[in-house]
Amino acid sequence: MRLLLDTHCWLWLGLEPKQLGRKTRALLDDPVNETHLSVAGAWEIVVKAAHGKLRLPLDAATYVKTRLRLSQTSALPISLDHVLATAALPNIHRDPFDRIMIAQAQVENMTIVTSDRRIARYNVLVHDARA
Repeated sequence: MRLLLDTHCWLWLGLEPKQLGRKTRALLDDPVNETHLSVAGAWEIVVKAAHGKLRLPLDAATYVKTRLRLSQTSALPISLDHVLATAALPNIHRDPFDRIMIAQAQVENMTIVTSDRRIARYNVLVHDARA
């Protein structure tokens, strides 16, 4: 299964793993599954850290690069198809980081791991991160 981790879930993986449910941890630990973080998620982390809304044990750039490697998570680039797919999304979620991630999951046929219930209202596969 190809999993796209919502930004907060990817952060929980490294900073607060107990926030993730037992099934979610098993899913993420299974080597058969691919885990991905959208480049938009990395951007969101950098922006929030720069504005003092997110505290990390290292500077944001070092943290993201190090944690991607340690968690064996791949960065999912943003393509033109992803950007264009956001135009077809209903206006349920206003957060541009979440909207591009939803479009990426749709285009790439990925399952989003999130605890954000609004994302489940889109036509996208979702795994509840607290399960």
